[in-house]
Amino acid sequence: MGTPTIPIPISYVSGRYLLFSIDAVTYLRREHHICGVLIGTLPQIPQQNVFLGLPLELMPEEARLLVDKGVACIVDETKAHDSMKSLLEEDRRQYLRELDSQGLNASRKLSDRKGQQREQVLKKLDEKAKAKAIKALENEGEADTPPTPTPTPSVLGEERSSSRSSNRTSGHTMAMGVTPTTSYPPLAQPTSSQHLPPPNVPLSYPLFAHLSSRGYFLSPGLRFGCQYVAYPGDPLRFHAHFLCVSAEWDEEIDLMAIVNGGRLGTGVKKGFLLGGPEKPRAEAESEAERVENVRTFSIEWAGM
Repeated sequence: MGTPTIPIPISYVSGRYLLFSIDAVTYLRREHHICGVLIGTLPQIPQQNVFLGLPLELMPEEARLLVDKGVACIVDETKAHDSMKSLLEEDRRQYLRELDSQGLNASRKLSDRKGQQREQVLKKLDEKAKAKAIKALENEGEADTPPTPTPTPSVLGEERSSSRSSNRTSGHTMAMGVTPTTSYPPLAQPTSSQHLPPPNVPLSYPLFAHLSSRGYFLSPGLRFGCQYVAYPGDPLRFHAHFLCVSAEWDEEIDLMAIVNGGRLGTGVKKGFLLGGPEKPRAEAESEAERVENVRTFSIEWAGM
C-alpha cells in the first residue's frame, strides 16, 4: 500500500464523510488510529451485508480530528465532479490508457498464478502415474513377454508443458476491467480554497480528541449503549477497555445513569469511563482549549 498525498481529501456526500481510497484508509488506521465504519458492498456479492467494503464512513469527530491535525481536508464531491466537464480530451484518453494498463497487468498476474497452480496439480498427477507404472513393472517381475513400451510420465509431462506454453503464447490476454474508486486522479488535488469548513461536532468531541491523543482507537458505541468504545490497540487485535460517555463539567448527571453504566461496563468486562472538559463551553476561549483540558473517571464494580 502506498502513502497518500497529504492532506487527504475526505468526500462530503449527502451529509456523510467518506473515504474511497484504500491507501488513505490503511494509512489513517495505521498512523492516526482512525477506524471508521465500512458501508460498501463487495462487487462480487452485492447482496450480502456481513463483510462490507469501501467506502469508509467517518464520524464527524473523526473527520474533525483529522482536519485539526492538518492530515485531511473536506471536499464537496458534487462540486468537485462538476470539474470533470472541463477535462481535456487528451487527459481523458491518457487516464483511460492508464486504466487499461492496470487491467492488463492484473490479467497477466492472474494468468501466471493460475498457470502455477496448474503446474503443481499436473506435477502431482505425473508423480502418481509414475508410481503406478513402477509398481506395475515390479508386479510383472520375471515375465517372459516384455511389456509393451508406454510413454513415461516425464514424457507426458513434457508434452503437456509444451502444449500449455504454446497455448499461452498463442492466446491473447484480455485486460481486466478496472473501476477506479477515487476521483484523484483524473481530477487534480483540491486546493485550500476549495476545502469545506471543519465538520460540526457534538459536545463529546473534546473527550474523543483527548482519548485519541492518548493512543486509543475509538469506534461508535451504539451496541454497548454509550457514545464511544475505546480500544488500547487496533480493534482487530484487542478487546475494548472502556465504554465512554461524555458530560459537561457543570452538567447534572443522574446517579442511576452512573450506576447503570458501571454495571453494564462490568457485565461486558469493560470499564465505564465518564469524562469531559474542565471548563464549560461558554467560558472556554476556543474548542482547542476545551480539548486540552479534559478529565476522565473510570467506574467499575469490584464484586461482580
